[in-house]
Amino acid sequence: MTLTRFVTKSAFRNKRRSLLTVLSITFSLLLLTLMMTIWRGFYIDKGSAQSAQRLITRHRVSLTESMPVYYREKMRAVPGVVAVAPTQWFGGLYKDEKPENFFAQFGTDPAEIFKVMTDFKIPNDQLAAWQRDQAGCVVDSELAKKFGWKIGDRIVIKGTIFPVNLELTIRGIFVAPQPSITVYFNQKYVEEAVPFAKGRSGTFNILADSPDDVSKVAATIDATFHNFPEPTKTESEKAFQLSFINSLGNVKAFILSICFAVIFATLLVSANTMAMSIRERTREVAVLKTLGFTRQSILRLYVSEGVTVALAGGVLGCLLAVGLVAALANAPGMGFFFLGMHVTIPTFVLAVVVAAIVGFLSAVVPAYHAAKLDIVEGLRYVG
Repeated sequence: MTLTRFVTKSAFRNKRRSLLTVLSITFSLLLLTLMMTIWRGFYIDKGSAQSAQRLITRHRVSLTESMPVYYREKMRAVPGVVAVAPTQWFGGLYKDEKPENFFAQFGTDPAEIFKVMTDFKIPNDQLAAWQRDQAGCVVDSELAKKFGWKIGDRIVIKGTIFPVNLELTIRGIFVAPQPSITVYFNQKYVEEAVPFAKGRSGTFNILADSPDDVSKVAATIDATFHNFPEPTKTESEKAFQLSFINSLGNVKAFILSICFAVIFATLLVSANTMAMSIRERTREVAVLKTLGFTRQSILRLYVSEGVTVALAGGVLGCLLAVGLVAALANAPGMGFFFLGMHVTIPTFVLAVVVAAIVGFLSAVVPAYHAAKLDIVEGLRYVG
């Protein structure tokens, strides 16, 4: 019997206990991988190269407050600004209030929105058709696939914030680097039907000429409107997304606390299993020493057992996390939160390494005490 075979057989000798331990570690690593994926999506992933050049300007007081649309012309005059497109959240209902029918709807300027969203690709003829039709719209390709929409289809969105129902004809389908679940329509449609919406914009999407100019452009825009009745707050696209997420609370602390709790709980479960397993095999340790096994070899054997059990649960948990994140990204009501997220190879590897470290730490102390065991004392042990 090889040493690898011996370690594997010993690790799963008590099948029920080993299975329960593996399942416990699996669930823990599933949760840990999910939290690390969310952390990466929120705080590490920078998006496409083009998105690093984009900024979003909103009302300084609140995202619910709008700004005069004439701010756009002053923003265009700021050095480093390439294009500016006003955007207004519509927030209507498609079909009903079911989460699976939710998607983002923005009123904007068809002539300029794709000059800002340079990484969103749409055929020129479809863009031109939208620009000619005030009651037209363009939709995200993944959204079109989900609902089976095609060019020329009509969709009706019931107004909730604005007292008007949008009866839109799909004139184009765009492809985004990451699914955006968004419909863009001409804001003039709403302005002509709702007097208080005329000349107002919820946000401005801005394209800077380079990522290096983003901070300078943001500071200049906010300084321009500092003494206006409706001051602005301008952030990079990523910072804007994070500010929206942080409005939910201290998300960073929440994710970190869950990660540390998961690792600690996994360590306790694994350590308890290894301590019981090694204690039950005290006589076996004495026999191994009698056969010539050294302290170092016994230490390696039992530590390897702990790492093997932890790795089995860790790999299984990570694989399940890959499927869970994919399912959440397409789940009703959750797709917007998990938009574009997936378990990356570095996240997968890190989670497996954490599992291996937990297995090592849980086994090293009981394995060390077993390796120091006196042969005679071990042979006399009755447990």
